[in-house]
Amino acid sequence: MSWTIIATVALASFVIIIVPGPTVTVIIANSLRDGARAGLLNVAGTQAGLVPMLFIVALGLETVVSFMAHAFVWVKLAGAAYLIYLGYRLLRGTGDIGDVSKVRKPKIGYFWQGFIVIWSNPKALLFFGAFIPQFVDPAAGNTFEQTLILGLVFMAVGAIFDSMYALIAGKAGSMLTRTRVKLVERISGTILIGGGLWLATLKRA
Repeated sequence: MSWTIIATVALASFVIIIVPGPTVTVIIANSLRDGARAGLLNVAGTQAGLVPMLFIVALGLETVVSFMAHAFVWVKLAGAAYLIYLGYRLLRGTGDIGDVSKVRKPKIGYFWQGFIVIWSNPKALLFFGAFIPQFVDPAAGNTFEQTLILGLVFMAVGAIFDSMYALIAGKAGSMLTRTRVKLVERISGTILIGGGLWLATLKRA
């Protein structure tokens, strides 16, 4: 596999990842309110959620992908409900900031929150399966290894920029007033609820 292909995938991944979505919204909101560590745990959960997706694509488990397609309606409704729930919690936020050790943590933990958010959109697997294979060359052989390498490039780019969001937001949160953090919570909550409603009305391609 040439470095040109790897660089192309890295650039394409950057363009895709840099656009904020539900995952980034959750990372920023948690980092602002509860510190960079909360956001970084979200990032770790997101990366963990991408691992099974990568192996599904690499192993060519068409049955699993097909199942996801058939279960699209139910999975998307569950994902939409979770995004709306997160948005509702943010809308009810009080803007409390301070010592992270004293901040109330979500019951499922920041790591699992990140894991669930990445899986809350059933199109994540379908998109992952559509993006990576475009750069795999069957003629070069060992498509499993190629898929893993390109998937890891995608994940690395995502981890880097999502972590940057967490660190920057964590730093900014320590300098913001409670009122401003509360405003961010309201904006983030509205975005997540909007994303959940959009996902709920999304039709399978």
